[in-house]
Amino acid sequence: MKRPARPITAKYLMNAATFYLERYPSTAEGLRRVLNRRVARARIAEAAIMDNVEQAIAEIVAKFVDAGVIDDKAFAETKARSLHRRGTSSRLTRQKLRNAGIDGDTLDQAMDALDEELDTDPAKREWQAAVALARRRRLGPFRPDKDRKDKRARDLAAMARAGFAFDVAKKVIDAASPDALDEG
Repeated sequence: MKRPARPITAKYLMNAATFYLERYPSTAEGLRRVLNRRVARARIAEAAIMDNVEQAIAEIVAKFVDAGVIDDKAFAETKARSLHRRGTSSRLTRQKLRNAGIDGDTLDQAMDALDEELDTDPAKREWQAAVALARRRRLGPFRPDKDRKDKRARDLAAMARAGFAFDVAKKVIDAASPDALDEG
């Protein structure tokens, strides 16, 4: 027998938000989406839903923002730094942050803060990320010499899927050795 769905109340939404934020970093928009999904599942299960549920969600999100638990700027800077270290291109980083609910101004500030932290410019940041991806995925000069020629197209495709421009990908994949990449 299926358990009856829990009614959606302000207390339930607050508990769900707290539970979610204890486990995952989030943006204001991300939390709003999580709570709206809970409400949507409750509607499908035909559970009781409080009046003005959208207003209650907005108030809960605002409480967490005011308390400093949710900070879109800090989230964007941390996520941009993390993605850069993993070798994510600027294009893909911007897309992922937009999908997380970061607005354009905050996104630009996060990318500028990353450049300032790395003491670099956007082109050099892109180069560093491309080298990091090649190292992590063992592409191009990080691949055994006997496989490099046969796997070149595959390596270029991997770099393209990661969002890197062809000229950057080609330069990284065709580098003579990992040491040659340091000169970028």
